[in-house]
Amino acid sequence: MASVLKASDILSAPGIHTVGIESASALADITADAFRDDPFNRWLFGDFEPMRRTFANLARHIYAPNGFCQILKEEGEGLAATMWLMPGDNPDAHLIGMLKTYWGLFASGGGAALMRGKAAGEAMAKHHPEAPHAYLFTVGVAGAGRGRGLGRQLIEPVLQACDRTGTMAYLENSNPANRRFYNSLGFERVELFHAAAESPPLEAMQRLPR
Repeated sequence: MASVLKASDILSAPGIHTVGIESASALADITADAFRDDPFNRWLFGDFEPMRRTFANLARHIYAPNGFCQILKEEGEGLAATMWLMPGDNPDAHLIGMLKTYWGLFASGGGAALMRGKAAGEAMAKHHPEAPHAYLFTVGVAGAGRGRGLGRQLIEPVLQACDRTGTMAYLENSNPANRRFYNSLGFERVELFHAAAESPPLEAMQRLPR
């Protein structure tokens, strides 16, 4: 019988550390480095620093306190990171966190950046499945760790827990170059959508439990 997936269902693996708010900056640094050439995120943020700042705010105010975040380290250096929400986790920041996130966008790119952020958030929320699911917000590998399967090492224990509990997994792929990687993990396209008429597409992908 299927059960509700919880963070405690995810088995630990060597070198992978479950982290909290104290690691928000490290999560952001790895994620922004991985996404610096991502088409959708370049449209959304325009530059590396606002991207890093926004990921830090999202990690600090949503994904670390409400969800499930991990960093893969080698010799003390963080090389890959993931941010998830498990079924039932709260996807919203508290008021101060929301204001800091939106202010960071406005300070870096004015009203246009703020409107892009708002459009992206609304489009992503609209296309989330209604059924309970594990949501992979980001997986990123820093430059020093790329090409070694580190992202897969982070994701697979969560997907194995999804299979044991009968839980669907869901993500938005923001880079067509990553489609084959997600397909190899069992994710399939649900639909392609745009946050705005001029934005690069996001690919909604889901993985049914096996």
